[in-house]
Amino acid sequence: MWNNKNVWILLIGEFIAGLGLWLGIIGNLEFMQEKVPSDFVKSLILAAGLLAGIAVGPWAGKVTDQMNKKTVMLVSGAVRTVSVVFMLIAIETGSVWWMVVFLVFLQISAAFYFPALQAAIPLVVEENNLLQLNGVHMNVSTLSRVLGTAVAGILLVIMPLSMLYVMSLGAYAGLFVITCFLKINEPAKLKNHLNKASAAGTSFKDVFPIIKGLPIVFMTLVLTLVPLLFIGGFNLMVINISEIQDSSVIKSWIYATEGIGFMLGAFLVKQISLRSSPYTILFLFSFVIGFSQLLLYFADVPILTVLAFLVFGFAVGCFFPTAATIFQTRVPKEFHGRFFSFRNMLDRVTFQVVLLMTGFLLDTVGLQHMAIIFGALSLVMTASFYLRFKQLRTKAEVTNKVS
Repeated sequence: MWNNKNVWILLIGEFIAGLGLWLGIIGNLEFMQEKVPSDFVKSLILAAGLLAGIAVGPWAGKVTDQMNKKTVMLVSGAVRTVSVVFMLIAIETGSVWWMVVFLVFLQISAAFYFPALQAAIPLVVEENNLLQLNGVHMNVSTLSRVLGTAVAGILLVIMPLSMLYVMSLGAYAGLFVITCFLKINEPAKLKNHLNKASAAGTSFKDVFPIIKGLPIVFMTLVLTLVPLLFIGGFNLMVINISEIQDSSVIKSWIYATEGIGFMLGAFLVKQISLRSSPYTILFLFSFVIGFSQLLLYFADVPILTVLAFLVFGFAVGCFFPTAATIFQTRVPKEFHGRFFSFRNMLDRVTFQVVLLMTGFLLDTVGLQHMAIIFGALSLVMTASFYLRFKQLRTKAEVTNKVS
C-alpha cells in the first residue's frame, strides 16, 4: 500500500485540506463570538450551510456516479477555494450575512467532494488494505486538526483574523494542485456502468433498494447516528465549556486531546478488528461514546472535561474507520457516489437537528443537563439497536439450521 503514489497523494491532500478547514473553523468561532451573542443564533448560522449541502446532495450523488471521481474532486475543490473570499469580505464589512454565503458555498463544495473522495479510496488500494487506509486517512485528518487548531490559536494572538482565512485559502489552493496528480483507474466494468448511466440517466432513489437489501449496511448506517449526536454540537459545546471554566486555553486542550484520542483509536482499530467482529466494535464504542457524553456533566472540572473528550476521540477513532470499510466493501462500487452522497445528506440532516437542539438546550437547560440528556439518548439508542441486531442474528441462525 505504501508504494502506491495515489495513497500518498490522498494522505497529503487530506492533511493540507484539514489544515485549511480547521484554520477556518477556529476563525468562524472567533468571528461568531465577537458578532453573535446567542448560542441558538450561532447554531442557525452554521445550519444554513448544512442545509445548502443537503439540498444539492441528490444531484451530487448522481454526478459522482456518472463522472470521473477526480473531475468531481477538482471542480468542488475549486469552488471551496473561491468560497473563502466571501469570508474575507465578511471580516472586512463585519457582516454575518457574508459569513452565511461563505458557509453555503463551502458546504455545497463538500457535498460533491466527500462522496467522490469516499468512492475514490477503494479504487486506489486493494480491499484487504481498506481498513488500514481508512484508519490512516482519518488519522492524517485528525493530525491536521490538532495542528490546525494549535496554529490558529497562536495566530489569533499575533495576527488579524483575516490572516487565518488567507492561509486557509492557500491550503485549499494547494489541495487543488495536488489533486491534479491523482490517477484513479476505474475498472472497465465501472466505466461501462458510468457510460450507460450517463446515457440512460440515473436516479438517486436507486440506492435505497441496495441499502434495504444489505442489512449490515443499513444497521451500520443507523448506528452512525450515535456519534453524530455528540459531533453535531461539538463546536458550540467547546465554546460553552470555555465560558463555564472562564478559560480560552481549554478549547485548545479539548481539540488536541480529542484529536490524540482519535488517532490512537484509528491506529489500534486494525489490531482490534483481528479479535472482534465489525459489529462488536461498532456497538462497544457506541456505548463508550454515550458514557463520554455523560462525563460532560462535570464540565466545570477541567481534568474530567479533557478525559471525556479523550474517551470520545478514541471511541470514534475505532468506530468510523470500521463503518467506512463496511460501506466501501459491501455497497457495489457503481452505487458508491449515490450511497456516499445519501450518507452525507443523512449526516448533514442529523448535524442540523443536533446543532439546533444543542443551541436551544445550551440556552435553556445548560451544558451539564444537556450532557445527561444526550448521553442517556445515545445509550438507549445503542441498546435498542443491539437488541434488534441480536434478534436478526438469531433469526438468521434458525433459518440456516432449518434449511
